[in-house]
Order: sequence, then structure tokens, then C-alpha cells
Amino acid sequence: MSLVYLAIGFMTFLAASTLAIDVGMFMMARTQAQNSADAGALAGVVALVRNSWTDRSSTGPAVQSAISTAKKNVVVGSAPSVLTSDVTFPNDPGGQPTRVQVKVYRTAARQTALPTLMGPILGISTVDIAASATAEASPANAMTCVKPFMIPDKWIENMDDKGKATGTWTTSSQFDLTDSKGATLTKPDVYYGANDPRYTGYTVANDVGTNLTLRAGTGDEVNPSFYYSWKMPGDTGGDFYRENIANCNTSLMTWGDLITQEPGAMNGPTIQGVDALIDKDPGAHWDTSCKCVAGSKFGTNSPRVFPIPLYDPYYYALGKVNGRVADFRIANFLGFFVSSTSGNAIFGYVTNIVGVVDKDAGPAPAAAFPKAIRLVQ
Repeated sequence: MSLVYLAIGFMTFLAASTLAIDVGMFMMARTQAQNSADAGALAGVVALVRNSWTDRSSTGPAVQSAISTAKKNVVVGSAPSVLTSDVTFPNDPGGQPTRVQVKVYRTAARQTALPTLMGPILGISTVDIAASATAEASPANAMTCVKPFMIPDKWIENMDDKGKATGTWTTSSQFDLTDSKGATLTKPDVYYGANDPRYTGYTVANDVGTNLTLRAGTGDEVNPSFYYSWKMPGDTGGDFYRENIANCNTSLMTWGDLITQEPGAMNGPTIQGVDALIDKDPGAHWDTSCKCVAGSKFGTNSPRVFPIPLYDPYYYALGKVNGRVADFRIANFLGFFVSSTSGNAIFGYVTNIVGVVDKDAGPAPAAAFPKAIRLVQ
């Protein structure tokens, strides 16, 4: 009878040990697999936003970044199995392709099943572990690390009474509501903001890869190539202004904010700050084949990519017509990669940019240029 009780006790002890050791390992593996899937989904969305919004191929940056990142997050000491077919692009509830889903596996079917420690005694040598995560790039209503110079958003050049453009917007255009004598134009330029379905401004689909040359604005002209300095929160002066270009001002700027022009000439501090950014990542360059930044030692986070506020050209021009003190309203944020400077000119390309969602700033406009990255599942 003692032997019987001893055998029963041993089996009970063995079962408890199996539960404590193997089940504990399974739970840890499940958590690590979920971390792997989460990281892969987030990396895939970041690559969509920063590298290419349209390339969803198996060899594209979104898929490859998702796979690479997921595999770097090991599950109980080994990389999970993630194939190109495990990275998909489901639509969001609005029917837009803003999401990346990643599935990771350590299963017998993938020959990566998780071996048990005590389970073989009970005939269970391996177990399957899998996880899935979905991340989304949703419209952003706010930005940090915004640079203290701004350009106007795009508009429709000369609209007739039937709502058709009679001119062509170029980087040399000028936004006009009145003629040189102050009389209202019969066919004025027209701007629709990012919260309007008729939005006329910069978009990821139409403008990423566009080459822009920015020069210090003169007078009060609203010209796509003229930038104006604006007063950032915290301080004024050339040194503070230059540092905010060379580094990151963490102040949160939101869509619709009113901003005022920085007093004094800031041409020199602007170029000095931009040159300092270029020196931080000298190997980065614009790749026209993917319309993205290549060669950066910071990966997808080159300091040479930064947000520029886009101001509402109509609000500014209307203020001048009505005699209001010249101020500016943020209409959107543009991603910009600076390639070089010459004299007082800044050369670069329109690129994707990652923003944030400020819950206190109201809903983001549907046509917001920057995207906020978040896990949704």
C-alpha cells in the first residue's frame, strides 16, 4: 500500500511539476509571441508612412520591415516563423487601407514548434504558439519637433464661377484675393482646408517625392517657395530659433493653431540650423526609385526628415485685406527631407511624416498629411 501511495504521489508531483514548468513556459512564450507580432505590425505601418505608402508588395519596405522586426523579437530563445503571406493590409472601418496585420508562429506546421521540458513524460513533446497584431496609420491632428519656419498650403489657382481652375498652381504661384490696387478679383485663388472634402493642399498620394526649394520670404507674398519664420513656444531670438531647427522642440503643435511671425531676420540662423541637421546624418540621401530616404545611419528616423507647418493662405490673405494684424493659422503639417542648402535656399523633397493624436485638440482632419501610428488589435 505504501508503494501504491508513493506512486500516486509521484504522479501527482510530476503533473504539478509539468504544470508549473511547461505551462509557465507556454504563457511566457505566448507573451513573447504577442510582443513579436506587435513590434512587426508597428514596424510595417511605420515603413508605410516613412518609406512608401503605396508599396505593399512582398519585397516592399512595409512587408520586409514587419518581418525583420518580428523575427528580432525572439520567442523562448528562437525567432518565430513569419512569411510574406503572414503580413497583410486590411482596411480600417472606413474602408481605407491604413492597417498592417502581422501573424507570427512557432508551430509544428512551420517546423518551429516549442519543445516541452516535462511534457514528453506524458507524451506531449511540443506545443504550438501563435499570435497576431494589427497596427494602423490614422490621421494625426498634432506634431512635435516642428521646425520654426512655415510655407503656405497648396491652393487652386484662379477659380471661375463654375468651380473650375483657370490657372495652374506651380511653386512660383502667388495666392491672390485682390489685384495690386486692392480690388477684389473676379476669379480669385481658392483654398479648401484639410477638413473639407475638396481639400486643395499637399497630400501623400500626390506630392511625396516633389522637389521643393525654399527661400526666405520677402514682404507679405504668399508664395509656395517662400518660408516665413514663426515664434515657437519658450523664447525668441536667433540662438533659440537656430537650436529649434538643429534639435527638437517638444512643444505640441496642433492643427488650427494660430502662430505669429518671428521678429527680425532669421535667414542666417535658419541655414545654420539646417546645416547642423545635415551634419548629423551626412550619408542620408533621397532615393527617387522608392521616393524615400536611403543611407541614413538612423534607419527610418533620420533627423533630416522633419515636419514643416503649412499655413492657411486664405486666412492670411483675408486678414491682410481686412486690415487684421498679419498672423498665420496651421492648416496641415508637411514632411520634408532636406538634401542641401546654398546661400539662403533650402533644397529638399516632400516625404511622409509620423504625427500624434492629441485628445484635447479635437478630431484630426480627414486629409491630415501626417499619420499617427497605433496598435488597434
